[in-house]
Amino acid sequence: MNIKDLSKEVEEVSKIYSKRFDIDRDGNWFVLKLQEEMGELIQSYLMMIKQGRHKGKTPEEIKDNFHKEVADVFSHVLLLAKFYKIDLEKEVEEKWLKWKE
Repeated sequence: MNIKDLSKEVEEVSKIYSKRFDIDRDGNWFVLKLQEEMGELIQSYLMMIKQGRHKGKTPEEIKDNFHKEVADVFSHVLLLAKFYKIDLEKEVEEKWLKWKE
């Protein structure tokens, strides 16, 4: 699956979520939701490196949760890019992959 196809799939799920919880997905929501997910990622990372409360979770559960939070952040980056019509493949090529030359 490529980035564009994945973005479409994530968008469909986000629309279901927003409809179910009556959320207006505007530009502010996309940015702030990404920030919220980053906070959750950081919290799970702190748990994983034993710098945060484990909340009764095993090391394996903490690691699994960290992986899921990375997926949440990635998915919300895809949603933000889709909302603002950013071609991520093009932008990554121009910003990052140019350094391979």
